[in-house]
Amino acid sequence: MSHAVALHSTYVPRNAAVSDVDGIYRLLEEHIESGVLLPRSKANITDELMKFTVIEHNSQIAACGSLEIFNDNLCEVRSLAVDPHLKKLGFGRQIVESLIDSATELGLKRIMALTYVPDFFHKLGFITVPKSIFPEKVWGVCIRCHKFDDCDEIAVLKILD
Repeated sequence: MSHAVALHSTYVPRNAAVSDVDGIYRLLEEHIESGVLLPRSKANITDELMKFTVIEHNSQIAACGSLEIFNDNLCEVRSLAVDPHLKKLGFGRQIVESLIDSATELGLKRIMALTYVPDFFHKLGFITVPKSIFPEKVWGVCIRCHKFDDCDEIAVLKILD
């Protein structure tokens, strides 16, 4: 049995709980400081807690991600982060697969992400697309971003079954 298979069976994604807010915040902060995620306050994480999925490792939040629903056709993987010391263990993949499952169960048709690592998403069946095909994202969320006029993220999309 490979190490990744053992991890997959041991560390199961779950819905975030109120007790996870500080851990999610700490994990996101590390990625915000390096410039790969946009800032989120503890209050925002608390307000949006029901959208978060987490994986716990040694009683700490090791990975997280959230599912933002725009309409009955489109949702987004947001705030995807993995503890830098636990990269390459499959936690990010597990979070995204869990969010894809949730989106599918909800009857959504498409799931997208804005990312600096499109190859990660390509391995999960996403394709690179122009951001302009997501007006609900661009004009609903991106327009408030400090990177709006100079966004360097890559849009990826997966059509759901």
